[in-house]
Amino acid sequence: MAKVASSSIGLHRPKPFHFRPNQTLHSVKPFNYQLNNLRKYQRIYCQTEPKTGDCCQPNSDPSESAVKEKSSIEPGAGNESSKAEVSPPSTGPEYPTRDFNRRVALVSVLAALGLFSSPRLDLGVSLKDITAAALPYEEALSNGKPTVVEFYADWCEVCRELAPDVYKVEQQYKDRVNFVMLNVDNTKWEQELDEFGVEGIPHFAFLDKDGNEEGNVVGRLPKQYLLENVDALAKGKESIPYSRAVGQYTSAESRKVHQISDPRSHG
Repeated sequence: MAKVASSSIGLHRPKPFHFRPNQTLHSVKPFNYQLNNLRKYQRIYCQTEPKTGDCCQPNSDPSESAVKEKSSIEPGAGNESSKAEVSPPSTGPEYPTRDFNRRVALVSVLAALGLFSSPRLDLGVSLKDITAAALPYEEALSNGKPTVVEFYADWCEVCRELAPDVYKVEQQYKDRVNFVMLNVDNTKWEQELDEFGVEGIPHFAFLDKDGNEEGNVVGRLPKQYLLENVDALAKGKESIPYSRAVGQYTSAESRKVHQISDPRSHG
């Protein structure tokens, strides 16, 4: 019978198994792998809220973290959101109030009154002011200057309206042209009324330096008519641009009701 030889090259002798505490068994590996994944997810969740510090605790309550999250919101942001929610939606264009309409109406009335009264209030000049500064008729005919004679009346509305324009022209040419004011209510000027054919007032007669009439302008007309005629007289021209022009005037026949007799007056 043959014998079995034992050598190192022969049969493998199994080694006895000894369990070590620090050795990880293959059957435990899946559990450790799941535990590591769970810890990884917990770390990711904690990174989303790094300021709280309590989310990673195993006993942390989700409701408490929600309360802390709400308290961490800045007060200003909360007020702005609440204001945005409280503000009512737009309902359409806002219409003017009754008080606003009253103010607009008042301003419009005042502006209309100012425009209507501006010709009478301009420079604060009245017929009496022009009459007081006027030159006596006899003196004007003898000083060798051209003359503008205005026939007027205190009750003449058109005369009062044109007073500021007459005053401006007079101030501009008073050193070269005489300005005379004759009141049609004064019976002293009956002869002059007939001589110059005064039927309506205001009546402006333009006389050269020798006292000869160059033309006349009657009634309400643009200031340019008076200005250009006076300028032609001041420059000694042979004729005036407007030798005969008639606008809206007041009838001189009304003077019979207001007639006065004052021979000493030059107006």
